[in-house]
Amino acid sequence: MKGDQVKNETTTGSERRNVTFRSGDSYCAGWLYLPDGASADKPVPIVVMGHGFGATRELGLAPYAERFVAAGLGALVFTYRGLGDSGGEPRQILSMPRQVADWDAALAYASSLPEADSGRLAIWGSSVGGGHAIEVASRHPELRAAVSQCPFTDGIASARALGVGAALSMTGPVLRDLMAAALGKKPVTVPVAASPGQRAFMTAPDALPGMLELVPPGHQWVNEAAARSLLSVLRYRPGRSARRIAMPILICISTTDSVAPADVADRYARQAPLGDVRHYEAGHFGFYVGDAYKELVRDQVEFLVQHLRPTAPAPKGALAGSDS
Repeated sequence: MKGDQVKNETTTGSERRNVTFRSGDSYCAGWLYLPDGASADKPVPIVVMGHGFGATRELGLAPYAERFVAAGLGALVFTYRGLGDSGGEPRQILSMPRQVADWDAALAYASSLPEADSGRLAIWGSSVGGGHAIEVASRHPELRAAVSQCPFTDGIASARALGVGAALSMTGPVLRDLMAAALGKKPVTVPVAASPGQRAFMTAPDALPGMLELVPPGHQWVNEAAARSLLSVLRYRPGRSARRIAMPILICISTTDSVAPADVADRYARQAPLGDVRHYEAGHFGFYVGDAYKELVRDQVEFLVQHLRPTAPAPKGALAGSDS
């Protein structure tokens, strides 16, 4: 496994380190954000953050992390094994149990950091990561808070949203990919997102442009996933775990979600004993930009500060923000 990288990057009012941590047979790569003054003598709460289906941390998570750290919180933003600059072979296989194991490893790593207050950890996930946040929160009662935005809560419901014809078109690639796996060959892949009428995991009109809008200049996002990943997605129903969540959880639902049906997400979210369920007038891919982002991050900062209570006061404007 690679050790922590020595290169540090500076963001406003914080330090961002490139880090790696062991997960299973390989490692996850991530960014560790720490507010000014964080140390072993002055540990800070940490928010562990993970993304959605086929996405890496470069796709729209930094603005959230930067706002959290401006409020006195630390953030660990990681990429799942098999994607981006994280380890793991074969590449581009999206296994829901494997990703949940990455969350467990990220929490263990965060709690081991000398600058972290291990008694004040929270998680934040978006899309499939939002579903993982529900599942992981149900398994980690020691957490102080959780945030789940535009959550994927039910694989069957999301397959229905994709459409019967589009789902059936995946049958051939899935079978060929399973055969490739049995023979030890390279995975058979399909696009993560594509235009309507094409074969992909997501073909809603806003899927491909929404994903591409999140790719920063110079970053090479791989728009493909092993076809067998569909089977893992169909079996995954993290919404069923909501009733077992012991800590406060903020669940942010898109009213016009094209990927994770809002009515299904709302039904599961209402089962969380300490759930705070809010709806936003933005699409599944609109949660990272513009006015929707401003509203979401404001609500999430207020929620996390309330439940994590960083010892350092939030700088003026950290809650309201002034993002453009």
